[in-house]
Amino acid sequence: MIADFAWIAWLVLMAVFLVIEMLTLDFTFLMLGIGGLAGLASDLFGAPIWLQVIIAAVVSALLVFLLRPPLLRRLRRGEDAAKTNVPALIGLTGQVVDTVTDTTGLVKLANGETWTARVVSAGPLSPGQPVRVLRIDGATAYVHKLEEQS
Repeated sequence: MIADFAWIAWLVLMAVFLVIEMLTLDFTFLMLGIGGLAGLASDLFGAPIWLQVIIAAVVSALLVFLLRPPLLRRLRRGEDAAKTNVPALIGLTGQVVDTVTDTTGLVKLANGETWTARVVSAGPLSPGQPVRVLRIDGATAYVHKLEEQS
């Protein structure tokens, strides 16, 4: 009885996978949907349910491990390689606005932003000294004197 209507289950499964794929855009559920198509095709050729499931699983696994990685590489090939957000601030230069110590200070970075800063090198940094950002922790830039960079 279930075997007579397995094709409906395969169609519903494929539709669900394709809707999820449209929301995630990661190619995983697309590969599972194509595996469901293989299960549907095996049902139309009269294969028993257990064989349909095995065929769908094998096809899905092969697609996920063999076809998905090159598709993702090709899709992401044209991405912008420019750093953004916190990674873009690491290595950025700036100037001390208010004396920077290990507990207080302000710096104005080359991108025009003013950040709370803490000194990484020994001693306080006085206003006007050039600095470089070593890391960002929350809303605090950890800087050192620019001359210390080798």
